Amino acid sequence: MQSLGATKTRRRAFSFRGSRRAAAIFTAVLFLLGGGLAYAYWTVTGAGTGTATTGNTSAITVNQTSTITGLAPGSAAQTLSGTFNNSNSGPVYVTSVTAAISSVTKATGAATGTCDATDYTLSGATMPVGAQVPAGSSQGTWTGATIAFNNKTSTNQDACKGATVNFSYTSN
Repeated sequence: MQSLGATKTRRRAFSFRGSRRAAAIFTAVLFLLGGGLAYAYWTVTGAGTGTATTGNTSAITVNQTSTITGLAPGSAAQTLSGTFNNSNSGPVYVTSVTAAISSVTKATGAATGTCDATDYTLSGATMPVGAQVPAGSSQGTWTGATIAFNNKTSTNQDACKGATVNFSYTSN
């Protein structure tokens, strides 16, 4: 039995239906909890090692493409020129080419006497290239040195008739 004067209180069950404020609060709480988890992380330090290697290059070959003929006393100097064979997988940089007379081969049956490098004048032996030479044969160019017969006026140079002047080339 109920006593007189006592009031009955009725409790309402919590419901999202019809309560926009409650839904907004619930959504905000979920967002904050979820957002907090999304930005949480552990920090750690570490160390490691690694390696790298560089490639190697092979020497290039300097080719003479100019044909030098008819060197004789009083004739004009002739220009040396050529290309490169680059067997590397990529281009290489060539700063210059230097020519030198490596030897002189007398012709068969030539007159007796001496014929050597002093019988020829090599001018401009170091030729600037300053370029990348692509991989492959007959690539790039060089030019500029000249070769002439050195006319020794007081010396018989018949031993040089038909001689072959042999050059050596270096590049860097």
